[in-house]
Amino acid sequence: MDSERALARKPLPVILLLSAFIAGFLLWLIYFKGRTAAPAWAGYLPSANAVFNSLSALCLICGYINIRRGKRVVHMRFMLSATVFSTLFLLSYITYHYFHGDTKFPGQGWIRPVYFFILITHIVLSTVALPLILATLWYALGSQFRFHRRVARWTFPIWLYVSVTGVIVYFVLRSYTT
Repeated sequence: MDSERALARKPLPVILLLSAFIAGFLLWLIYFKGRTAAPAWAGYLPSANAVFNSLSALCLICGYINIRRGKRVVHMRFMLSATVFSTLFLLSYITYHYFHGDTKFPGQGWIRPVYFFILITHIVLSTVALPLILATLWYALGSQFRFHRRVARWTFPIWLYVSVTGVIVYFVLRSYTT
């Protein structure tokens, strides 16, 4: 039992270090790097990000439904698809912010605190979600299903929240900047 726990903890330092590096890189990219001349296609990336987040959320829900029905293979396919869509989101997000930097929210009135509440919880939970997603995948791919289930209970709602609020942030921001 102790050797099983030790084996389960083995990837955690690497997962946490990788997650911290990615979070730090994004912080630098968005808030400190500044803007770079953007090609015309970069303007479409926020819409692509919303699509990737929507598809990820849909796959997460379908994966959850299928594991509850006992369909492990279908669950696995949906969860791997959610991972692919989230990875595509992250790559697209990095590309967009490489060119664009931070986007200011011009909305005023009641929407402003609502938007920032959603945005801040989205950002904070996305930094929590990344190591949870990586750990959940690690345990699943390593057939350590006891640990996979323990971590997935936290990963699923956080990942779903981050995916859904990413789409909400996109639509609120878009309605005030276009």
